[in-house]
Amino acid sequence: MSDRHHHDHGHAHPHGHGHEHAHPHPQASRPLRHRLAHLLTPHSHETADKLDSALESSARGMRALWVSLAVLGATALVQALVVVGSGSVALLGDTVHNAADALTAVPLGIAFLLGRRVATRRFTYGYGRAEDLAGLVIVLTIAASAVFAAWAAVDRLLNPRPVQHLPAVAVAALVGFAGNEWVARYRIRVGREIGSAALVADGLHARTDGFTSLAVLLGAGGAALGWRSADPIVGLAITAAIALVLRDAAREVFRRMMDAVDPALVDRAERALREVPGVRAVGELRLRWIGHRLRAEVAVVVDGGATLRQAHAVAVDAEHTLLHAVPGLTAALVHADPAPSPGESDPHLPLAHHAASS
Repeated sequence: MSDRHHHDHGHAHPHGHGHEHAHPHPQASRPLRHRLAHLLTPHSHETADKLDSALESSARGMRALWVSLAVLGATALVQALVVVGSGSVALLGDTVHNAADALTAVPLGIAFLLGRRVATRRFTYGYGRAEDLAGLVIVLTIAASAVFAAWAAVDRLLNPRPVQHLPAVAVAALVGFAGNEWVARYRIRVGREIGSAALVADGLHARTDGFTSLAVLLGAGGAALGWRSADPIVGLAITAAIALVLRDAAREVFRRMMDAVDPALVDRAERALREVPGVRAVGELRLRWIGHRLRAEVAVVVDGGATLRQAHAVAVDAEHTLLHAVPGLTAALVHADPAPSPGESDPHLPLAHHAASS
């Protein structure tokens, strides 16, 4: 695969250059043994010889979804068998939660598949934002789980019912908690590593179902001691915990949909750009997530007397530096502005009235 440079001449002055490309790292000259070792070794975004992050991130996201689906499906199946024998309404609710959590892999999987599609003339940035929509669906699912848990707890308070086979219910609750907590940690870890807010939110959703499983366990213990209200009271407490998790997941998805980024990434990009030879200053810098891909747009100030080729070379170096310095960055658009000479007017002055009216 070769580097692809797309030049942007949106500004009407001779030193405006933009570059935007996926940034694979050439390995054709390496021995086959080294290339195989490179593929089989875990990579960090910090390393200079990382794989193409867009395709690798999508593949990791899909693997996380399928593994989660298998684990949660098996967990729900074990719990369903116990529900049939015990008649536990609380365990039934937990089983429904686990089954629903497993099924959240469907919209997120569709989003990852859509994100692999190439950009079109209508969707010029591609389909990466489908992940954010999937994250919104997951947040709504967490909210529905909280409402269901609260309803089940209140109903149990108003209509107490005995639970049969309490030891089996307790074991099933532990299975539910273990399965959900493992899946939650796995999804959150992979989601943060690939920059997918939706996958992180899905991991938080799995954690809410783990809390529900603990409620079933504590309720079964209370019922074994003769306290029928134990299960619904703990269920209400767990509902409050689910609400806190819902707040965190909603905040993360909302920030992503509003193009929020970690300010530390902006600081890191600015520091890296200032070290590029030929860059005199860093102007406007913007970062945004599109799915789990990070993009950058930046204006750098170069020598006003530089030739077009010299300014172009500085812009390419700046782009290259960004791609290595900023974790998760897969594309950058760099614009080179000439440093003003004494008495020279702002070269962007013809655009000032557009900025003022926006």
